[in-house]
Amino acid sequence: MDSTVGRNVNESSASKGLVYRQSIWTRLTHWLWAFCLFFMLLSGLQIFNARPQLYIGKESGFGYDNTIFAIGAEDTANGPRGFTRIFGHRFDTTGVLGWSGPPGQESARAFPSWATIPSYYDLGTARVVHFFFAWVLSATLLLWLVAGLLNGHIRRDLWPRVKDFRRLPADIADHLRLRFHHAREYNTLQKLAYAGVLFVALPLMILTGLAMSPSTNSVLPFLNEVLGGRQTARTIHFTVMALLVLFFIVHMLMIVAAGPINELRSIITGWYRADPPKTDADMDRRH
Repeated sequence: MDSTVGRNVNESSASKGLVYRQSIWTRLTHWLWAFCLFFMLLSGLQIFNARPQLYIGKESGFGYDNTIFAIGAEDTANGPRGFTRIFGHRFDTTGVLGWSGPPGQESARAFPSWATIPSYYDLGTARVVHFFFAWVLSATLLLWLVAGLLNGHIRRDLWPRVKDFRRLPADIADHLRLRFHHAREYNTLQKLAYAGVLFVALPLMILTGLAMSPSTNSVLPFLNEVLGGRQTARTIHFTVMALLVLFFIVHMLMIVAAGPINELRSIITGWYRADPPKTDADMDRRH
């Protein structure tokens, strides 16, 4: 009885042009990671506020000139002003970074209160929140990697092949023209983006986070050395976070451009409306 119902559902969905694109495991991990990364981002910004500078090297302080990024505030003739300095280039960011808050209640803080968890300064709470969701993310990612290798999801759906790289120029051109092809398989840019996040960005963020931990340094002292020291690891950690935020923005824009209802249905229910199969006449018109 159950197999008959399942077969009827599949046949009905196929007749409507729907394909089963996202497994329940992919959907659950997608939303769990999004939830974890949200809390990690906002609590991480609160942690960054405790020392709003980034350095390259193993040490930092007044005796070193290795600051590559800083957010701060200073008194001027026109009152307190916020600034951001990147590789020696200084920008006035009053009202957003360095000096922000409701009119008449501004204060000196790197990231504003609306962008941090908690909104008030509390380094201890921020660290508890950050580490909790970091461990949840790490454990889930490890389970996903093992399951993806065993069930073939990584090899079948995510790992770029030679033919994908051959299609890359055409795929880039289609995206620039906002011309999207809806299929069960990911296109080349999607594979590269998802592989970059899952196999490079997230593992690197986890490793750099561990490298900043004194307890981890006592167990894995080589990790800190491989990453160039604790301060360099912190800079890499922050940079990866910024790249993930950029990925999220582009991801959202692509969802809107490609059809938000179809994309959301896929990641919520698993079903995705694919384009009809191309005919020889379609291929002739394209060439």
